[in-house]
Amino acid sequence: MSLLAPRSHLLNGLNAEAYRRCIAEGAERVATRLATAEGPFTGITPERLAPAIDAVDLDHPLHDPSAALDELEETYLRDAVYFHHPRYLAHLNCPVVIPAVLGEAVLSAVNSSLDTWDQSAGATLIERRLIDWTAQRIGLGPAADGVFTSGGTQSNLEALLLAREECKTDDPAKLRVFASECSHFSVQKSAKLLGLPADSVVAVPCDRDKRMRTVALAHELEKCARDGFTPMAIVATAGTTDFGSIDPLPEIAELADRHDTWLHVDAAYGCGLLVSLKNRALLDGIERADSVTVDYHKSFFQPVSSSAVLVRDGETLRHATYHAEYLNPRRTVAERIPNQVDKSLQTTRRFDALKLWMTLRVLGADGIGELFDEVCELAADGWRLLALDPRYDVVVEPQLSTLVFRYIPQDVTDPAEIDRANLHARKALFASGDAIVAGTKAGGRHYLKFTLLNPETTTADIAAVLDLIAGHAEQYLGDSLVRAS
Repeated sequence: MSLLAPRSHLLNGLNAEAYRRCIAEGAERVATRLATAEGPFTGITPERLAPAIDAVDLDHPLHDPSAALDELEETYLRDAVYFHHPRYLAHLNCPVVIPAVLGEAVLSAVNSSLDTWDQSAGATLIERRLIDWTAQRIGLGPAADGVFTSGGTQSNLEALLLAREECKTDDPAKLRVFASECSHFSVQKSAKLLGLPADSVVAVPCDRDKRMRTVALAHELEKCARDGFTPMAIVATAGTTDFGSIDPLPEIAELADRHDTWLHVDAAYGCGLLVSLKNRALLDGIERADSVTVDYHKSFFQPVSSSAVLVRDGETLRHATYHAEYLNPRRTVAERIPNQVDKSLQTTRRFDALKLWMTLRVLGADGIGELFDEVCELAADGWRLLALDPRYDVVVEPQLSTLVFRYIPQDVTDPAEIDRANLHARKALFASGDAIVAGTKAGGRHYLKFTLLNPETTTADIAAVLDLIAGHAEQYLGDSLVRAS
């Protein structure tokens, strides 16, 4: 092999035709898989797949993209979990829109880094425009700002960092963060990363609809003051991971104002309502937040990763700012050079904003909103199916697109045995590859979960999967009865 051969794989003007052929072949392989997938998964186990991947000798390349794609068919594409399939009903993973995938292809090839202007140019301005657009949709006001992030966890971390710094206290042990018992785990994780004590996050009880109880929040805030602690932040959730529930934002905002406390709204899931044609009112009150998390890669149908944290007062982002002479020296501020690294916890950062930009330029905000409204309507239809089905107990009527339910057999009353039947049904369904559902706990018991983010999923799909779950659970209980006898 020629010593110059590796240069033939560099993406540049000399190799543009090779780039076209390579990307076209890769797209063709994926398109074929999408068109022919019979289910969301093949059911392969780690034990069966690991040998094929372990057998790949990474020190001996294939020297041919087509051969590498052939190998990838066996190690990844054949057995990938395909979120586009209408019977993928598990986690907060959405099918993606084609304009966003086009944006992904462009941004990967150009490979802009969104830390400084001299590495990104127009990409910086596109990201800033999308931040302004999102802030306007939220209603944060003219001083708002923000930055794209890797996901909701990073967005929540940055928001709580800003809240901590705005507290202006020298004793982190005295700080308290208030979030509902159904809030995302990243609130606790962020508190730990910020050096707060283990008991700094106060879990506020929820009502029967899994929304934060504002009476309980008021009580905890008053107790915080009596005990000599400082309320650092209130985290309201607009779309909990498990239930899709939306906390009462206006009432929580009133309490935040009364106690002079930073209000963060985690709308990683519920941000799709910002473009909803029917349900935008569910987010009323979000405009009063000091910071907001949005995950476009959940309810805007974007590829991972595409998220942002937004703040009411852009000046607060200074708490994330550090200057390096080789990157963003202080003089660039006076020169009004737009360096996004001044706002970000990351340094090198992908141009993920391009995906949303392309989506808006092709579908428009109303197009995205229509897709999200469809899955919310599907969840409402699914809830009615579950409510009328004597085989199932459903926890709450959905506000967004999540259904949490539990198979209840007629002749078994032991809650632990029912737990095992539901756990087995989920595992058996996954192993079959016919459908994928998620699981969680409610009231200490095991439940199953549909997270509906695919407009191509129908009520017939939901009914069919419910039948499959019941069949697996009944088989387990029958086998269990035989073993017991």
